[in-house]
Amino acid sequence: MKKVYHLSTCNTCQKILKELELPDSFKLQDIKEEEITADQLKEMKALAGSYEALFSRRARLYRERDLNKKELSENDYKALILDHYTFLKRPVIINNEEIFIGNSKKTVAAAKAAVHG
Repeated sequence: MKKVYHLSTCNTCQKILKELELPDSFKLQDIKEEEITADQLKEMKALAGSYEALFSRRARLYRERDLNKKELSENDYKALILDHYTFLKRPVIINNEEIFIGNSKKTVAAAKAAVHG
């Protein structure tokens, strides 16, 4: 599977998508317009190793809900990501059996190398 979970209203996601120069074989899913399903999240977790790896602590709701003061379990991370799209660390790029999560320069460079390599 070749897929990117992103947010079309996020400037960082848009910049990264432009930089990646993705071939037409990639499917883009705007997670605000088309919610992540439990099955999709399960697939991402299988590649990432944990729900925590997919979870964004930078989401505004993370602090608003005082989650930064709680000990979260894998089930909590899963439920939160399914509850609100902003809890998914973006973008999530899936290139067959490889997953690239987030917007760090290193992650984006690795994703670009994998996509075009």
